[in-house]
Amino acid sequence: MPIDIRALRYFVETARQKSFTQAASSLYVTQSTISKMVRQLEDEIGQPLLIREGKSVRLTDVGKVVYERGQEALGVVHRLTLEVADLSSLGRGQLHVGIPPMVNLFFSPAVSAFRKRYPNLQLTLAEHGGQVIEQQVANGEIEVGATVLPGDSGLALETRQFAKYPIWVVGPRDAAWAKERSAGRTATRTAGRTTGRTAVGTISLHALSQEPLVMLTEAFSLTRTMRQIFLEARIEPRVVAQSGHWDFLASMAAAGLGTTFLPEPLVARLESRDRLAVARLIEPTVDWTLAHIWSPGRYLSHAARAWLDVCDEVMGAE
Repeated sequence: MPIDIRALRYFVETARQKSFTQAASSLYVTQSTISKMVRQLEDEIGQPLLIREGKSVRLTDVGKVVYERGQEALGVVHRLTLEVADLSSLGRGQLHVGIPPMVNLFFSPAVSAFRKRYPNLQLTLAEHGGQVIEQQVANGEIEVGATVLPGDSGLALETRQFAKYPIWVVGPRDAAWAKERSAGRTATRTAGRTTGRTAVGTISLHALSQEPLVMLTEAFSLTRTMRQIFLEARIEPRVVAQSGHWDFLASMAAAGLGTTFLPEPLVARLESRDRLAVARLIEPTVDWTLAHIWSPGRYLSHAARAWLDVCDEVMGAE
């Protein structure tokens, strides 16, 4: 049974995004093109693959099988293309790198250096949550990416750490934890970064056990880490809202909706500072550890190796 690779790619992305609209945006095609190609694949398979539910979709039992095997097939095609193209070394070609949205601010110098050194290589940065990028690297859909450690140990990916920052708690100035921490004493400033907003030093996780929380979506590694920390502390987090954008989380905190968790570099970039309270999380201390990832048992192209080398030169490695 012949299967159109492009139709398979469109179906896999639709299943991953759970939306025709989001898949079309991710692949830079029209929604009607996505819908047409998925229906073509369903005709080729002879079974429905997706259940349409308003603006979202979910997989049928057959769809789940095609999705899993489809990821593997696309990975094989991608690796074949890379290995053939790699015969021409770095004179031309393309490289796809997965970078989580919260991590991308670290990569601008590396991207600039890479483009200057290899002007004929097409570099594409694919922004997804760390868990999605880990799965894409493991499947062979992309060669290299970045994530927040600890990653999924079941994927057995190679990691190279390049940065580590503490996690901070960010919430409304009138949050219960902020009032309690600053009661009876003058709030202190921390390393000059809390100018214009209430600083309350440090705070333990247990002080947040009753607080409403606004967090990143489940696709983000930071959320996975915080979920595990809450589980180990035997605390059920009161998550009232989630978003894939860290600046929107800060806005919701400033509006009084709840408290969130952000790594130190993003705390330094916060707006609406006069409406926020911040404190470094302790007991336990949680670090935001960033790392490059790739699959150790798979062919790594010249372009991917060059990217890692440039990142090491520009960003360093720990």
